[in-house]
Amino acid sequence: MPLNKNINFLLVLLALITAFDASAQSKFNPYELFAAYPKGNVTPYRAANGAPGEAYWQNRVNYILKAKLDTVKNTMTVWEEIEYINNSPDNLSSLWLQLDQNMYKKGSISDYSRGLKRQEYTEGYQFKKISISHNGKVSDPEYIVSDTRMQIRLDELLLSKHTLKITIDYTYEVPGLFGGRTDFFPTKNGKIYEIAQWFPRMCVYDDLNGWNTLPYIGTGEFYCEYGNYDYSITLPDGMMVVGSGEVVNENEVYTAQQLARLNQARSSDKTVFIRDKEEVEHEAANARKNQSKEVKWKTWRFKMENSRDVAFGASLAYIIDAAKINLPAGKKALAMSAYPVESSGEGNWARSTEFLKGSVEHFSDMWMPYPYPVAVNEAGRAGGMEYPGIVFNGMRAKEKDLFWLVAHEIGHVWFPMVIGSNERKDAWIDEGFNTFIDVYASDYFNNGEFAPKRDGEYAPGGGNPADEIIPWIEDPGAPTMMNRADIVTGKYRHPFSYFKPAFGLVLLREQILGTDRFDYAFKKYMENWSYKHPSANDFFRAMENESGEDLSWFWRQWFANNWAFDVAIDSVVTNSKENYATVYLINKEKSAYPLDIQVNYINGKKEQLRLPVEVWYSGNKFSFRLNHSDKIESIAVDSDNRLPDSDRENNKWESQ
Repeated sequence: MPLNKNINFLLVLLALITAFDASAQSKFNPYELFAAYPKGNVTPYRAANGAPGEAYWQNRVNYILKAKLDTVKNTMTVWEEIEYINNSPDNLSSLWLQLDQNMYKKGSISDYSRGLKRQEYTEGYQFKKISISHNGKVSDPEYIVSDTRMQIRLDELLLSKHTLKITIDYTYEVPGLFGGRTDFFPTKNGKIYEIAQWFPRMCVYDDLNGWNTLPYIGTGEFYCEYGNYDYSITLPDGMMVVGSGEVVNENEVYTAQQLARLNQARSSDKTVFIRDKEEVEHEAANARKNQSKEVKWKTWRFKMENSRDVAFGASLAYIIDAAKINLPAGKKALAMSAYPVESSGEGNWARSTEFLKGSVEHFSDMWMPYPYPVAVNEAGRAGGMEYPGIVFNGMRAKEKDLFWLVAHEIGHVWFPMVIGSNERKDAWIDEGFNTFIDVYASDYFNNGEFAPKRDGEYAPGGGNPADEIIPWIEDPGAPTMMNRADIVTGKYRHPFSYFKPAFGLVLLREQILGTDRFDYAFKKYMENWSYKHPSANDFFRAMENESGEDLSWFWRQWFANNWAFDVAIDSVVTNSKENYATVYLINKEKSAYPLDIQVNYINGKKEQLRLPVEVWYSGNKFSFRLNHSDKIESIAVDSDNRLPDSDRENNKWESQ
């Protein structure tokens, strides 16, 4: 045998031996990774294609709320009427309600989950009277309170396709700053109240679990039915209120000058002051002079349609400004900001409404039009919290941090306010999906003024998420995203509820499906489940059916597990006589991805190859041939570092 053929034979043999040795150390198992992923049973209520089924049903709740805010005692006194419409096929013997304010009671489940470290408490809801109107009769029902839940035991079954009304009279003390998501605190010109989770809300009764009665602990957020809201807030004259929905008695609560400015803002792309700093300081001074006089009261009335909740902010200290939001098909909405003088000025909240307007316009253009008449950004101490049509953001936030905060919180209108997933159970499908759409909002706003935001909000500053996620995936103590929301706490909450799911969707869009197929499938999922209750399995089915791709392997490695990824160029054997090279790859870890291969030639020519994930069906080794007429200078796998490869050094090969 000629010497050159001997050398070629030995090189091939050496490559095969090397590959064999490497495969012995590989954790990759194609039978495990590519097995069908269990996505739950198909029922008449939930179709195989991930859409609501032909017989899908959902209960509905309409609320009338009449509240009075006592700013001396810091209490809310509320009369509430709940119209509960049982669209389910089941007859109900009892009803369950959420009592979020009971979280702040000493000895609550939330108190214990924090190790009894809370220093301040309230007494939660104090019920004066609860009554039921059903089948033409009014009665006082038997009920029990269990932490943040109430069960009303009915004397008569609530039959399928029937309705009843619940009336509740109650008071509660508004928690101070320890309230977190709902609170009050002093400012230079008066207290600010951020009022949320303020009324008993119906638990969801659905086809997956029946009654959803997980307690409110704090990490797991909300799961609510949709309906219409008519709510009014009575409070001292001079205080301003911003809230979910639309003010329906503007002539009674705004001055003539404020109302004129408000109407100007509705047609202005530039921010218009409704109530400026001078007015705030003047009215605050008057209030201090008149504090010994009898309180005059004013009532603000709001309406909100097809929503799952309402919240509001109230203060004498609010500067208020607003601008027009331009929506698809020529529709309009209003962006409004409310903040104290401490937050005013350039570099602070002066651009709040601009940020809000820009974010809503982007989300509306890219995914789905904003559904409500007003979007409100309220400055306070809640830090960053979302409710339908209104968000509470940190009053000290500035510039880039404020933009990212505004974009993220108002993005929750889409996830989960409109696409109504169960936040109490699955944090990732709420926080993660919303963090995902934030990525592109930063690219869009003002030609990328605050871009890039590619790190899933975990490490603001534009780090490479493919690198940042690796330590979390490799952490043996880490939870998976599919764990219940209240279990994913502490240092793991942000990485696994926000960062990992968001980056997973970026991978799915940019590296696996491509933007066209992903966007079509994702929008179809959003369209099908607007104002409904999708599960994780509905999302998995929708993405597979609408993209035409079996993604079982991705759901398993990324969502159900934290499987590492490491693909290496094991060797490259060249045949100079016949002008080809054989590239040997090995998959060392448990997960897999489609691979981009960059080939550089000595003469400056470049070649790109795309290997589908199916190359790993037959095992942990794969080889392919490169036919070439020029000498290869180097070969690289994932040269742009888009994949979470734990060892990038073995992704490269260079000729000697």
